Amino acid sequence: MKGLDTNVLVRYLVKDDEKQAERASAFIRKIASSGESCFINHIVLCELVWVLESAYGFPKKEIADVLDKILITKQFEIESKDIIRQTILDYRHGKGDLADYLIGRINHASGCDVTITFDRALKPITYFAVLDWA
Repeated sequence: MKGLDTNVLVRYLVKDDEKQAERASAFIRKIASSGESCFINHIVLCELVWVLESAYGFPKKEIADVLDKILITKQFEIESKDIIRQTILDYRHGKGDLADYLIGRINHASGCDVTITFDRALKPITYFAVLDWA
């Protein structure tokens, strides 16, 4: 198994740099044809979302669709796939950032009843509790 950095995944998906996009695609095809997989961890997914939002201006729905496709791509092995699947659903339907939902889901899976936050956008989510500061 080979781990992917965010920049390789971005080039593979966005194809904004022709040479790097072709090298990323060729590498992923080579790994897939050898029967191996490419590992994508939580940080890479969070960085990917940040890059797609901030650098490329992709809307949340398109980013969630891309994440769903990554989850079902057989050559990708995703860290804590079930947690990521739930996180994507939260992200798709909520007002928070993917990283926030992931923090809450990981904490919940680790035994926390709630994650304390100042982020009021997360108030409707049962595994968050907003610390009142105003």
